Amino acid sequence: MSDPQKRTRSGRASKLAERAAPPVINPCPPGQPGGTYKPLSTAEMQAIYDTALRLLAELGMGETPDGLARRLIEAGATRAGDRIQFPRDLVERSIALAAKTFKFHGRDPARSIEVGGDRVHFGTGGAAVQTLDIDSGRYRPSTLRDLYDFTRLQDTLTNVSWFTRCCVATDVPDNFDLDANTVFALLKGTTKPVATSFTIAEHVAPIMKMVDIALGPRSFAEVPFLKAHISPVISPMRFGEDAVDVTVACIEYGLPISCITAAQSGATAPATLAGFLAQSLAETLASLVMVNVLKPGHPMVFSNWPLVIDLRSGAFVGGGGEITVMNAASAQISNWLGLPSGVASSMTDAKAVDAQYGVEKALSSLAAGLAGGNLIYESLGMMASLLGASFEAFVLDDEMHSLIYRTLRGVEVNEETLGYDAICEAVLGEGHFLGGAATIASMERDYFYPTYADRDAPVTWDENGRPDAWLRAKAAVRKVLADHHPTYLDSEDEARIRGEFDIKLD
Repeated sequence: MSDPQKRTRSGRASKLAERAAPPVINPCPPGQPGGTYKPLSTAEMQAIYDTALRLLAELGMGETPDGLARRLIEAGATRAGDRIQFPRDLVERSIALAAKTFKFHGRDPARSIEVGGDRVHFGTGGAAVQTLDIDSGRYRPSTLRDLYDFTRLQDTLTNVSWFTRCCVATDVPDNFDLDANTVFALLKGTTKPVATSFTIAEHVAPIMKMVDIALGPRSFAEVPFLKAHISPVISPMRFGEDAVDVTVACIEYGLPISCITAAQSGATAPATLAGFLAQSLAETLASLVMVNVLKPGHPMVFSNWPLVIDLRSGAFVGGGGEITVMNAASAQISNWLGLPSGVASSMTDAKAVDAQYGVEKALSSLAAGLAGGNLIYESLGMMASLLGASFEAFVLDDEMHSLIYRTLRGVEVNEETLGYDAICEAVLGEGHFLGGAATIASMERDYFYPTYADRDAPVTWDENGRPDAWLRAKAAVRKVLADHHPTYLDSEDEARIRGEFDIKLD
């Protein structure tokens, strides 16, 4: 006869294993709606907007390249000495012409995302010159191999909606080789939407040839999966000629673009938060006018990133209340204007995973998401005030963003979720809700179960060797880097790319 105690233990073990398994349906996928956090009133947004338009109309933009100045004047701008002024009508016509939404394609169509509206997507950015070494725990110069490893790591993470290089390959000194090898690492390591930058305009054409090779029979016009990150405006209130040239080249080749304004409070923008937001908005609007004069409706992310410095030392500050509220306010204003918004978050100043790391990342990411930032950059893996990137942080930040997406999803209120019948059944029956049909249904539909956050009792945690989230993340990273070797480039296409470019990745 079988032992009933063994059957009981076996049944209990199977139930525990079933409960521990990840849910079949992700209760908090990317693309949740944002916009419930509104740090600014409508009147305050209007005042900031009016000040931005006044700055463009009366002060204007300096150092405008001749070719761009000519196009702007043809569109209605005016010249005042060495500055180009933007009348209110020109700016508002450009806003009306601008793309309000667009599809950011993945090479795998299932990984494409819609940019704009109220949908929130976390992704990456940055140019970390150091990587937190997974073995030594110390910062060292970032390499091309690091970039490729980051690319294939994030390829496995749910909440990286698109991938922009997070580090600079400091072992590739030539600028063209750096731009080309960066794009090659993206092509080889992921089929998600990706983004890069170009040092100069002359690099765009040959690198787009690499992209065409990778796409095979498809054309880039059919699958515009590569976005360019450009800063055509240099704060305060002037254009950068090289970046303007890159913008023109990217528009010519049909690349979606993020025109990024990255002023710094008290240095290249006012120290007052309202004044900062007004100037930064004016500068990003200048980029928008430029793009829509060159090609009306070209897909552009209105990437108005307020950055902060510590006014005591002049050092860049990636975390804190000021940068949190200003990026949220920037997202709110961009969405109010109906433009696809881009802001930044999770740029902790912490060098290690500690309380500072958790507070700064969660605070800024949650605020940016609640404010409705469409594309939230820098949001995974960044450390040390953007100077460093961490593999373990990628994994932990990905889980943090599941919690944020769950927060954004909010509370669904309907007859089923109000649960009147379930409450009556529990009160008049077993006296609890454990095992009830409504509880089982809600378990997967409404709840997210973390992998790296610890929910064990203290005694269990102690018996398991007192692990922390960092150690669990480190083990996960090691497994991905050992096992995940994607073959997203056809071998013949890769050989052709290697034959035409100086590809340095083994």
